Amino acid sequence: MRLRPLAIPAAVSIALATLVALAAAPARFLNYDTEYALLWGHDLVHGRNPDYTVPFAPTPHPLATLVGAVGSLISRGFGEGLFEVLAFLALGILGWLVYALGREWFTPATGVVAALIVLTREPVLSYGVRAYVDIPYICLLLGALLVETRRPRAGTPVLALVALAGLLRPEAWLFAFAYVIWLRRGGALSRTHVALLVGAPLLWALSDLAVTGDPLHSLTGTRSTAEDLGRVTGLQHVPSLLPRRLGEILREPVLFGAAVGGVLSLWRLRTRGPLLGAAAGVLAVAAFCVLAAAGLSILTRYLLLPATILAIFAAAGICGWTELPRGDAWRTRWAVLGLITALGCVAFIPSQVDRLRSTRSALVAQTHILDQLHDLAGRARCATVSVPNRRAVPQLTLWTGRRPRAILSAQERGAYVGSAFVPASAAIAAQFVLDARDKDRALPRAPGGAPAARSAAWLLFDACP
Repeated sequence: MRLRPLAIPAAVSIALATLVALAAAPARFLNYDTEYALLWGHDLVHGRNPDYTVPFAPTPHPLATLVGAVGSLISRGFGEGLFEVLAFLALGILGWLVYALGREWFTPATGVVAALIVLTREPVLSYGVRAYVDIPYICLLLGALLVETRRPRAGTPVLALVALAGLLRPEAWLFAFAYVIWLRRGGALSRTHVALLVGAPLLWALSDLAVTGDPLHSLTGTRSTAEDLGRVTGLQHVPSLLPRRLGEILREPVLFGAAVGGVLSLWRLRTRGPLLGAAAGVLAVAAFCVLAAAGLSILTRYLLLPATILAIFAAAGICGWTELPRGDAWRTRWAVLGLITALGCVAFIPSQVDRLRSTRSALVAQTHILDQLHDLAGRARCATVSVPNRRAVPQLTLWTGRRPRAILSAQERGAYVGSAFVPASAAIAAQFVLDARDKDRALPRAPGGAPAARSAAWLLFDACP
């Protein structure tokens, strides 16, 4: 009996997601941005206007907020669990999509190697386990690339996927614009395509307008937060930081292999797959440059898409020589370069394993710290709650039912007030509270007197007015 077309991809994605979840266990917590998406979705479900202007609020992503609302509808307590499940599933889908594109553009072996590369990159797994929107965003765009690869100028299904991606990250709007130009040149443009092109930015602007009264709040708010946090911004920093950030994701042997696979496949194979992949990679880098020029932070996770495309070309650098005819002089040369790439990847396995172990240990430690904060959250007696800095504000908002503005950052105020949650040690603060990129890493002193409650990670002081 033949399986339905989507049965195999779904089964492979679920299997990969399960493997990643087992490898990461018991790590299971949401990042700061996604917690706010869950909080804002919860507000919408309960008829409250989301507070996008709370100090140090992240960028509101409309699709993530909608998923947060769905999670809140299922159950207030299950909302976080839904995001956690979706995070692992997104990693599984990413692995399958990378394999499928590698197979379509080159060979099945290339697809397998590409998926193996992507799913063993420490930043991919770190951001994926913590449910950043970047992994689903990448999946939507890779899905669009796969549809376009299998059916050139497919039109509506491609733009529909890109439009959904454009409700997670604005870089997708550049992809939609470029694709509409491509359709127009082929005489395949329709009104539906134009509607899908403008749909994502229009919905995003209308969402900001409805909540804040400013249709450009996401841009101006994100830029202001980047300035307040002292993040690196500006197009002038791209030439030095772009290769460094890509190297952090992929490591040197994979970058070498991507150069080999990219140059040789575009030169010797001359098929549509490598051309489409190269175009997508160029657009992804261009979108990154647009963000930098707009004054937004230059973050490693913004380069996960071009890194993923480079990983497919790196796999082609290892396996692509098999597509050349036996009489082609470059078949042997390509095979030698592929062997060098493969040996380099093997040589980096110990350091990659160390990075993955270190990341898993950090994620597990942070999960335990957050679990202990959750256990103490219900014991706060004061109307006002304070935390060391902004890091735990969205979690405590969800767990205690207070509004975000009722949970104060002691770092910004200079002192704890009300029910104060204080890290039990400097090590706990370093593991969970502080961020190496923060401009201000100083924390106020704990209140005097004996704590009202405590755990291995937290002390709770009650000083209600």
